[in-house]
Amino acid sequence: MDSIKVPARHDERLTLPTNQSIASAYRWVILLLCWGALLFTFVDRLAWGSVAASVGSSLGLPVGALGVFVTAFYAGYVLSNVAGGVVVDLFGPRRIIALSLLLLGVCTFLFGHTTSVAYGLATQGLMGLVSGCDYAACVKLITAWFDLKHRGRAMGLMMTATSLAVVITNAIVPKMLAATGWSQIYALLGIATSIFAMLCFVILRDGSIVQLGNRQRLNLKKLLGNRNLALLALAGFGGMWGTWGFVFWGNALMTKRYGISPTHAGFVMVLVGIGAVVSKPIIGLLSDWMGGRRKALISACFCGFSILLLVFGMLERESQFHLIAPLLGIAAFAWSPLIALMIAETAGISLSGSATGVTNGIWQLANVAVPLVVGTVFQFTHSFPIAFGTLAAGPLLAAGCMCFVNEAVRT
Repeated sequence: MDSIKVPARHDERLTLPTNQSIASAYRWVILLLCWGALLFTFVDRLAWGSVAASVGSSLGLPVGALGVFVTAFYAGYVLSNVAGGVVVDLFGPRRIIALSLLLLGVCTFLFGHTTSVAYGLATQGLMGLVSGCDYAACVKLITAWFDLKHRGRAMGLMMTATSLAVVITNAIVPKMLAATGWSQIYALLGIATSIFAMLCFVILRDGSIVQLGNRQRLNLKKLLGNRNLALLALAGFGGMWGTWGFVFWGNALMTKRYGISPTHAGFVMVLVGIGAVVSKPIIGLLSDWMGGRRKALISACFCGFSILLLVFGMLERESQFHLIAPLLGIAAFAWSPLIALMIAETAGISLSGSATGVTNGIWQLANVAVPLVVGTVFQFTHSFPIAFGTLAAGPLLAAGCMCFVNEAVRT
């Protein structure tokens, strides 16, 4: 799609396509590529869950030691989220998405050739380091290309990629593993990710985002002193605490308390996933219909999420799990696209990448801490209601933080 460069305050801008109707349609191409970028990033990351046992066997590692590879990935991922958002604002999301996906593809391919623990840990750390920029870049593109009346549904659709990645990985990777080795799986994922990276570089456009000329005006002090961003960061931490804490512990707690088979527990989690996928575009659409208001919907999700976690911990019959699981999936995941938009709109387009990266880096600390905390609580109390109450404390904190956020919608 052709684009033109025009001067604007002596800055170089990569503008929308010249025909407004073409631009209106082209933004959905941008959305599709952003969705694909997140999908590849998460599939490359989540493939480990399906191949870990095979990797452990080839390296002679016990099952209990395999978690160190996840730790290595997240160590790099948290660091790159914080720094990557700033890089997105400096150099533009198009370049960063293409470069980070290309490097992720190379690192994923190289991980398939792991022959030692040290090599595997280093490669996983590099995979995390190069994959943390995509989220901030995609949020910035959606904020730039979609106006207030369409931004909610666009972000909701894009965020379905993270939920669908779980489904796709669990559906495809085990079958591939049965047909070939884990090394070949990572080689194929690496090649596919690299090809998609080149596609993004050719097709993506930054829209009206200011390019390199904006470097001198990147004032990060505005973020550090922003009360709303601090509250949204803390709210997102609480939301992640409940969401991924339940994902990590849901199966284990169901099977240990009720003796439910892993297959049936997996079916309950599928129902949660269905609620998650459906909820994101729907809540985005609701936000658009409300004139771009996000706060009330996010607060409702957090309150409902906390209550449903407490209820889930006290269920007794399988039919009750089937009823509550989709509702829990909706409340656990629907808040994420709207809070992403609130952060970008609060920071403004010039700092949206930095704000998204820093806050997402803070959120990821919840993913690291909650499995350990909930496991410790259950180990000492042997109480499922207390374990789920520990999870429910996260979204309850998030709901409290949202009460003090001043919503100021930006276009």
